[in-house]
Amino acid sequence: MATIPENLRYTNDHEWAEVRGDVVRIGITDYAQAALGDVVMVEVPKVGDKVAAGAVFGAVESPKSVSDLFAPISGTIVAVNEHLDMSPEKVNEDAYGAGWIVEIKADDASSVESLLDAAAYAAHVDSLDH
Repeated sequence: MATIPENLRYTNDHEWAEVRGDVVRIGITDYAQAALGDVVMVEVPKVGDKVAAGAVFGAVESPKSVSDLFAPISGTIVAVNEHLDMSPEKVNEDAYGAGWIVEIKADDASSVESLLDAAAYAAHVDSLDH
């Protein structure tokens, strides 16, 4: 079973969101990184770019496929994980830590509350495996 931390929020597209003050850190879930296999490249927007909830903001590439990344919230990119340029495998090694992808200053921080909690995401993942 994939690891699903209780303190995060999730999307049906397998992104996670962690509220850190007025900024929300985004990455892909343990389930997503395992399904992708070895991550070989992460494409991200530039700091200052605007993103809209549900819109594609980047991609994660593995030998198996390229998967779009969908913004869980609307806002402005305030940080990108530059370590992923040289070490994209961090997404596989530590999906919820060193493998984070971007940080977004939310247009509406309360919008994170509309995302799935850990139990709802676990049920979603379980439904995919059956």
